[in-house]
Amino acid sequence: MTMRGRFITLEGGEGAGKSTQATYVRDWLLAQGREVVLTREPGGSPMAEAIRAIVLGDWAEGVTPQTEVLLMFAARAAHWHATIEPALAAGKDVVCDRFVDSSHAYQGAGKGIAAEGMAALETLAIGRHRPDLTLLLDLPPDEGLKRTQARGEQNRFEFETLEFMQRVREGFLERARAEPGRFRIIDASRDAAAISAEIAGLLAGLPDQGA
Repeated sequence: MTMRGRFITLEGGEGAGKSTQATYVRDWLLAQGREVVLTREPGGSPMAEAIRAIVLGDWAEGVTPQTEVLLMFAARAAHWHATIEPALAAGKDVVCDRFVDSSHAYQGAGKGIAAEGMAALETLAIGRHRPDLTLLLDLPPDEGLKRTQARGEQNRFEFETLEFMQRVREGFLERARAEPGRFRIIDASRDAAAISAEIAGLLAGLPDQGA
């Protein structure tokens, strides 16, 4: 019987270096002889990528928190069923740049969507499934926004206020405190090589999943 793959997510605020480290995680696992799928949210399947374009669009009518969270979970449901679950079932590790914790931080803590509504959407979209390991790249919001501005390519979320991004950061940290067995908090203010070295140590201790 095929051994189920491991599901690893990377979370954090804007400019924390998630995409860089997600690629590192993928490459590290490949070097260990694992089969790996690298994906992202919102997005990760054709339908979810189409929804991503809507979510990040600059709409004259605006995007309410309610509309935003529904779109995020619609994309997540498509992503889970089309990409993540089939890969895990086939024994492949899945590395995802953002997952459900981002919705709790951004739309929940950041924009005030009630916890019970978030929980209901989460259950509808992905059931009781959770990542095996979540790497939270923690960075002060002012530093993160400086990094995104230096890149010169900002999306709608990266134009949010520092106050909003601080709520997001606290939302992530609250999730990490509530689930210490799943989360590892990583100081993302350091250089990428130091962060990657810490992540390698964490990955080395990640057990195989059962069949």
